[in-house]
Amino acid sequence: MPTNTTIEDEIRSALLLDPRIPDPAEIAVSAEAGHVSLRGTVGSLAQRRAAKLDAHDVEGVEEVEDELQVRLLDEARREDADIRGIALQSLMWDIEVPAESIDVKVQNGWITLKGNVSYQFESDAAYDDIADLYGVYGITNEIKVITP
Repeated sequence: MPTNTTIEDEIRSALLLDPRIPDPAEIAVSAEAGHVSLRGTVGSLAQRRAAKLDAHDVEGVEEVEDELQVRLLDEARREDADIRGIALQSLMWDIEVPAESIDVKVQNGWITLKGNVSYQFESDAAYDDIADLYGVYGITNEIKVITP
């Protein structure tokens, strides 16, 4: 089993090598017995997700506690109505998502997905479609999977 220091170093290296994360030095990493905490600030929800995935990929990591904050630059901000329109369009374009069953609410750049789907992969696909949108701070996924 890798040591805490080894895990932390490997995660920092992974963050440095990830082109999706422009400022990896703004992410603090700590590990304790396979449990990792990520703290700091990133410029988008996509960067936050990438950092968490990078940490999960390191050998010896069992759990990642994501305490990263998203702080968008002023030029990255969008109106809630714009975000909602783009989110709804993204869902309609994805053939894995029953877009007519999902509602999107946006408040101050935070998206809440609601609705019912038949399979978990449909909920996951909806989340993934929204997660990389420009101007989004975070997502609450309240989509319920109702088995047919």
